[in-house]
Amino acid sequence: MAEPGSTEPTTILRAANIEAGYGRVQVLWGAGLQVQDNQSVVLLGANGAGKTTLLKVIVGLLPAWRGAVHLGPNEVTTWRTDRRVRRGMAYMSEIGVFPGLSIEENLRVGGQFIERSTLRHRIEEVYADFPDLAQRRGALAGSLSGGQRKMLGIAKALASSPRLLVMDEPSAGLSPLFVGQVIEVLSRFRAAGLAMLIAEQNVAFLDLADRVFTLDGGRIRFDGSVAELQADDGLHRTYFGLA
Repeated sequence: MAEPGSTEPTTILRAANIEAGYGRVQVLWGAGLQVQDNQSVVLLGANGAGKTTLLKVIVGLLPAWRGAVHLGPNEVTTWRTDRRVRRGMAYMSEIGVFPGLSIEENLRVGGQFIERSTLRHRIEEVYADFPDLAQRRGALAGSLSGGQRKMLGIAKALASSPRLLVMDEPSAGLSPLFVGQVIEVLSRFRAAGLAMLIAEQNVAFLDLADRVFTLDGGRIRFDGSVAELQADDGLHRTYFGLA
């Protein structure tokens, strides 16, 4: 119990004992994690570890065979994705954008559940955060560079004014230079208090992490701070090499 006058952190997302897969192939074996309000969590794992599968269960794109997902005080395990979005969750996949739509149209898709009377204002706020996109708002997303597409993907997710941003490998397909730019952008929103869950295999994103989970073989193997991860010899060799 919290001491008088203290404030306990609020858990915005909790996924517990998740088992899921595709057809008869099981990918997740009792996986779980949690994100607190204003907290940035990195889910670290190699390709094939099950990161995308776990995120899809969390956002409602894949049913859980077992386990439960809570968004705030609500169990949302059986809720459709759009209902979760309306309750404050936003999702950015590896692709992140619709290439055949313009920048402006992508942002409108991202904010489709906002009241029309406020959507225009929200889009202008997003453009203020991403001025390079504002200058090309009529351009097709497919005409943008890889780094610009990632920025649009982030902007599209933020158009809904989410409480929780869930991202699947924002580094995918990017050069180290653009990875650094994406981390710099996300760090601004982290500083502003946006809760984030970022699934990644690139350890550079640990710069954003308040808490780290590692996923291997569909199971959570570690839950702790970046310092604790680095202090574990086995995990250090796995994720940071021998240096």
